[in-house]
Parts: sequence; structure tokens; C-alpha cells
Amino acid sequence: MAEAAPDVEALRRDYIGQESPPEYLDVEKGHVRAFAKAIGDPNPLYSDEIAARKSRFGGIIAPPTFLRAARTQRLEDLPPDFPYKRLLDGGSEWEYFEPVRVGDRIAAVNRVVDIFSRSGSLGPMIFVITETTYTNQLGQVTATQKNTSIRY
Repeated sequence: MAEAAPDVEALRRDYIGQESPPEYLDVEKGHVRAFAKAIGDPNPLYSDEIAARKSRFGGIIAPPTFLRAARTQRLEDLPPDFPYKRLLDGGSEWEYFEPVRVGDRIAAVNRVVDIFSRSGSLGPMIFVITETTYTNQLGQVTATQKNTSIRY
């Protein structure tokens, strides 16, 4: 028997605006260097203290993709009664505002910003859009990431 179509408006009311508690990432020089090496980025801003100090940043910064190392509480882990159990990663969009520096303490908070339904080759689907905001200890937003999760 086919699963009944979910009430998307009720899902929107229940979930949009939900926010996770913050998860913290302490940015360490060794971690930044290891990350840059792992992704094959030889930019001296990520590993050479002397070169980085001479730059406009005044010290070592992290590659923009370093924030992917930040743990976040996933809001995609919705309750068991949420419609459709299978999950696809629908991609993400990043926006960068401030460099992430060695010594920063980054807080990552997820928030549900949209839920909608569509039908496709997989049948009926629910799209859950979340936005993660990465903020440093000075209250500066360093980046945002918008994620799309597809339930079917």
C-alpha cells in the first residue's frame, strides 16, 4: 500500500525555524596545516607563519573549506514519524564573510529554513533546506552553508 501524502503545511509549521544548539570548533594551527595538506592546497597562508604574517591577514588563516571539519548537530535527523525514510544529499551552497583564523572558536548552528514537496523519478519527495551559520568568538559570521536534504 502506498504511503499517504504528508501534510507539508503541518511539517512547515512544526519544523521551519527549529535551531540546533551550537557545536564548537577550536581552530588550531596544526589542524589547519593538516587540512590544507590533505586537500593538496599549498597556499602559504595556511601553513607558513612568516608568509602569512606578511599578508593582509596578519597570520595563518584556514582554507574556506576548513569549516566542513566543524561538527554540527544535524537537523536532518528528524523524528521517526517524519515522512519518508530514505535520504539523498541535494547539495550545498556556501557564502564566506570573514577569514577563519588560528585561535578562533567557531560556533556552528543549524536552522531549518524551508520544507517543500515535489514529485520526481523517485516518486513523492520532501525537500528540507537547512542553513548553518558559522560565527567566531567575536560574534562575526564567518560563513553560512545552505544544505538541501531530500527525503523520499
